[in-house]
Parts: sequence; C-alpha cells; structure tokens
Amino acid sequence: MTATPLLSVEGLDVAYRTGKELTRVVDGVSLEILPGQVLALVGESGSGKTTTGHAILGLLPENGVITGGVVRYRGEPIQSLPPKRIRALRGTAISLIPQDPTVSLDPVRRIGHQIEDVLVLHTSLDATARRSRVLELLELVGFSDVEQRFGQYPHELSGGMRQRVLIAAALAGEPDLIIADEPTSGLDATVQAQVLDLIDDLRRRTGTAVVLITHDLGVAADRSDLIGVMREGRLVEVGPTREVLDDPQDPYTQQLLASVPARLELVRERAGENAADAEEDPVIEVADLRKEYAGFAAVDGISFSVRPGRTLAIVGESGSGKSTTARVLTGLTEATSGSVSLLGTEITGLSRKQFRPLRRDVQIVYQNPYASFDPRFDVHAVVAEPLRAFSSGARRGRSARREHEEKVVAALEAAALPADFVRRHPRELSGGQRQRVAIARALVLEPKVVVLDEPISALDVSVQAQILELLRDLQDRLGLTYLFISHDLAVVRAISDEVAVMRHGRIVEQGEVAGVFTDPSHTYTRQLLDAIAGRGLTTEGLRAHVKERA
Repeated sequence: MTATPLLSVEGLDVAYRTGKELTRVVDGVSLEILPGQVLALVGESGSGKTTTGHAILGLLPENGVITGGVVRYRGEPIQSLPPKRIRALRGTAISLIPQDPTVSLDPVRRIGHQIEDVLVLHTSLDATARRSRVLELLELVGFSDVEQRFGQYPHELSGGMRQRVLIAAALAGEPDLIIADEPTSGLDATVQAQVLDLIDDLRRRTGTAVVLITHDLGVAADRSDLIGVMREGRLVEVGPTREVLDDPQDPYTQQLLASVPARLELVRERAGENAADAEEDPVIEVADLRKEYAGFAAVDGISFSVRPGRTLAIVGESGSGKSTTARVLTGLTEATSGSVSLLGTEITGLSRKQFRPLRRDVQIVYQNPYASFDPRFDVHAVVAEPLRAFSSGARRGRSARREHEEKVVAALEAAALPADFVRRHPRELSGGQRQRVAIARALVLEPKVVVLDEPISALDVSVQAQILELLRDLQDRLGLTYLFISHDLAVVRAISDEVAVMRHGRIVEQGEVAGVFTDPSHTYTRQLLDAIAGRGLTTEGLRAHVKERA
C-alpha cells in the first residue's frame, strides 16, 4: 500500500502583480513528500524556489497570487481552508525557517520572547515551562550562556546568531513539515553542520518532513532523500537524490553539477605580485583594535593590514567578531580602543560627519541586503542612491542624470542582473538577486576599498562563481582592495590573498591563504577546515558521496 503524502503540490502556478500585469514566477510545479523525507529544492537565484515554499505556507507577498494548481497537506487542499485554520497550521503542522533574520525578527523585542511567542500560540505550557523550553531550544541550536541570550535583542547578535534564533522558533512547535529557506546560508561550516544535524535529529525522532531550499549542492547531496531542480519557475528534474546526481537528465542539472568544482578551481595565482605589493603602504591598517558592548569584548585587541589591490579574508564562527570589525572599518561603529587607518586617514575618534568624505572610497556589501534597502525604492533607485548622495548641487542637471543612468546600468550588468530589473522592487526579488543588487550599489561609485560581509552566502554555486570572477576582474582592472568576510572557506580560498582566522574576538592565525590552508598551525583553524561539507568534491565526488550515504 502506497503511503499518503504529507505534502503534495499539483500544477502550482504563482504570479506577481505589477500594476495591471501579472508576471508568472512559478510554472506548473508538481511534487510530493512523505513523512520523514527531506526534499531539497535547488536552482539559481530567481528560479522560484522561495516563492514555491511561501506559496505552500500561504505566505506570498501582497502582490503574489496563486493562479493555478493545488497544495494539499495530508490530502486536504490548503487554499480552501479558512484563514483561521491556515494560521493554526503554521507553527505546529507546517513551520518556516526564513532566509533573512534581519527582516523576520522584531528589533525591539528580546529574542527569548520572540521564540516564546510560538509556544504561547500553539501550546498550553505555563510561563515557567515556556521559558525552560526556550532555553532548551537556544542550547539545541548552538548557543552558550542561554540565560544571557534569552534577554538580548537582535542587534546584539551576529547574522549567524540571528539565523539560529529563527531556527529555534521554527522548531518550537515540533511541526510535521518544515520549509527551510536557506536555513544555514549565514552560518559557518561548524555551526551549519550542527544545525543540519539538529534538523536531521528532529526528523528521525518525530517523522518531521523537510523541504530544504538551498543553493548548496553539497548540503543537498548530504542531507536530502529527494532533489528537485528548478529553473525559471519550472521544476526541470525531480527524483531520488542518488539518481539525480548519478545520472542527471536535464542539461541545466548537468550545468549546476559542473559548477561545483568550477568554484573551487578559482584559486588565485599571484605569487609574482607579492613582492611588489610588499613595498606599498597599507590602505587598511588596524592595530590593537578593541570593541566592547556592555563590557563584553566583541573584538579583543586584533591587528592586521591590507595593501593596495589585495584581499584579506576574515573567517571564523558566527559571533567571532568578523562583522563587528567590518562595522568599525566602515565608520558605522566606534572603536572602544586601538587604531584604525583607512587610505592614510586615522578614523578612530572621527564623527560620522568627519568620516563622510571617506564613504565614496570605502563601500560595504552587507550580509543581509534587504534590510539596507528603502522599501519604497525600485532597483534603479537603490543602486543610484549613492550617486545622488555624493552629487553636488552643480552636478544634478540633465547631464548628471544621464551619467547616473549609464553607471547604474553598467553596475547592474556587472552584477549579472538583467536590465529589466530596474523597475522591480526588492520584495519582488529572491535573496540572491537582492544580494547582487547590493553588490551593484556598492560598486557604482567605483570605490578604492570594498568591505564584503558574506557577499555571496545566498547565491547558488553557478552565480557564486560568476560573482567571484566579477570581483576579481574589478580588482584587477581598478586596483580595488577588499576586506572579505565569509564563513565559506572554499570561497575564501578562491578570492583571497591572505586570511585571518578569528575566534572569540581574537585573531588566532593569519597569513597567506596557501600556507594557512595547507599547513594550519592552530587547532581551531584545523577544526574549521575539517568541518567543510563536501570539501574538494568534484561532480564525481558528489555522486560517490551520495552513494556512500545511501
């Protein structure tokens, strides 16, 4: 007897309304998942993965509409249920781990209370039991000092920590089905493995099924029973993970598999340039930098320098101090002590007004781009915003507007975004597309220094390779200097000249990438390298890995 699917999707069509027009973004998607199974949805940014997940939950944006097909939960069509019944399903029967924690968390409420909200809505636990359960969940998703974390606000946590809070909230009601939308995209390798292990454990204990939306084929291969490959809104291939990776039938699936080793092969060969670089003064120079929050040292006495045209990567676990370092360097946070020099200017002690002249030359690409966009702006306005901000009164006429238009178009093209995206709003874009818009905005002023805070963490492997090539090309042509913050050591190996490994606010190891990666001297660096899922896998390696798991 065939088991009844927990979830079935039949001929799903979804469109976004722009004015009087409907643009189809999901086209005839059909799939099903049994209790306890993991279905990975993979594909390029904008392929319809996230929209499919949100349609299943009935959480499309206001301009999103299901134009065809049916979604069934345990055989019952969800669309026909009254709104109260659908709301009751969320959190207990079906739960969402969103992609962007900055948007999903309330900035003025403590994280413990935000996780507790799920228990208030869906359980009969009293206040004491609810608090105990929240502390347990925080510990399960990898937090230490859980009592302290309970009372913190989202802005006091790193991006990876905020993502773990969302995972804890999604797991609170022990749902039958979890829609996990890039649940580990902001996490370092060790915490990624821990979180995925946690979801696997819940699945084994309770029979929870998971729809895992991911751009990481290594994660999909390691963690799924089924894979669905999406392109331009269509499900071009779906089947058991082993079969799809062992013998992909669709050319696009074959292309995605080929992109896995392509990213790993983007290793710099710059040994001939190092001697010349060593003679130049650093454009970034940090000495004994310390940043405290309420007596806690998020950055604890670090020192490093970056010379013109070079890339220094900072790696480490979530909460290690990477993003705090970036905020100090870009004038968004004041240092507690120490010295920071940018382009020959000492910035510690400068007011925001005094720092402003440096902003044209020092730009940042944020980890969570959506939170940095004005929701009223379309893509053109978002990318053009820095140009307007740095235009003098004499440069705001017709010729300036024409020049701005050309620079915006060039920046979007460089970031691999189609020209017709200029009139879309960020809410209409996938996470990966938003991240490319953020890259275009940072590059439009042609800065000298770019701080890249997890700039490709939400992108699929083929676009990751494209963006890395873009960043390298821009650096080679324009002499850009990068501070590259990432939890993905394969990406760090591809883009960087030097690497600094951070832990608990300190740099525990730094040096040339080749030396640190091939002969790490610190135990923690070795742990990070060992935790990379699918490290060095080729297409054949991926397939062998899946066969071994099966």
